[in-house]
Amino acid sequence: MSSGLFTAVACALRRDLTLAARKPADVATPLVFFAIVVSLFPLGVSPEPAILRGLGPGVLWVAALLATLLSLNRLFSADYADGSLELLVLSPQPLAVLAAAKTLAHWLTTGLPLILLSPVLAVQLYLPEAAYGTLLLALLLGTPVLSLIGAVGAALTLGLRGGGVLLSLLVLPLYTPILIFGAGAVTAAASGFSPEAHLSLLGAFLVVALAFVPWATAAALRISLD
Repeated sequence: MSSGLFTAVACALRRDLTLAARKPADVATPLVFFAIVVSLFPLGVSPEPAILRGLGPGVLWVAALLATLLSLNRLFSADYADGSLELLVLSPQPLAVLAAAKTLAHWLTTGLPLILLSPVLAVQLYLPEAAYGTLLLALLLGTPVLSLIGAVGAALTLGLRGGGVLLSLLVLPLYTPILIFGAGAVTAAASGFSPEAHLSLLGAFLVVALAFVPWATAAALRISLD
């Protein structure tokens, strides 16, 4: 990576993290949503440990997926509103790399806090301690894919009225494989089986997403600005 590209990526990342620090409510909202959904689930289904232990992996993953979806609208909206997104498009640096930097900032302020909070909420669902490591690893592999796929949807719906609903319709079907294999990995670990196959597939999804999705995001941003 050339020094100019590295500087541009660092500036984009620092700008988004600074904006997130200035608006802590935007960062806290997905976390609070994640905690509330997981905490209310035992009240709505059953407080029985055996039932919660079986449903816990799916509950945690669905809550993390919805919390990520809740935060996608702010990925490019501020840049679109103040005109800085047009400057990114006109920048001599590859737009795909800059979009990847912004997606990384989104994951650092949304996905990473969800990962750190998940073991605390897993206690409420009576997940065995042997599954905690798999839960963290599965989320570590899966949540970046959620942010990457969500970035494409956020770029395509940028500036549209009712874009939040359309964004959900676009990305939720693409999130389904991540949900299946992420929850499957935790379920396998909690049942005493090896989660290696599920984790390998999550890793493969991450590699493919890192290779192709930033370019799709850049193309979607250009389409939205035309």
